[in-house]
Amino acid sequence: MASSRPKTARPAAAAQDPGVEVDAFLATLNHPHVDAIKELRRVIRAADASIGEGIKWNAPSFRTTEWFGTTHLRAKDGVGLILHCGAKVRDLPELASRIADPEHLLHWLGKDRAMVTFTGLKDLKSKSAALQAVIRRWIAWV
Repeated sequence: MASSRPKTARPAAAAQDPGVEVDAFLATLNHPHVDAIKELRRVIRAADASIGEGIKWNAPSFRTTEWFGTTHLRAKDGVGLILHCGAKVRDLPELASRIADPEHLLHWLGKDRAMVTFTGLKDLKSKSAALQAVIRRWIAWV
């Protein structure tokens, strides 16, 4: 049976393109490595067409079917990316043995969580192909 309640319009914020939200966030971000953060965003989005973005946990974050990566903005000596498998704990196998990482970018924080750090823009650019390969492997588990 159809509902007799009228459908309400989505709030403007919900209808907004998440990329616009990230653009606005980065335009006001006061961080010593903002250029590296912007490049990190570009590298992640270019890794796979299914990757979307938004502001989650007060930082640029990335998703496919679930959030999988969040920019680590607290580190002032570089830029970081926390790779995870969503906001909720899931029963997954230990990913360290399942995610190929020949360049040793991943610093494992738990069985389903790792951090990647870069000293700055030059370091990120030199490792961008390796990061994209890791991201493509990571999102297969999300």
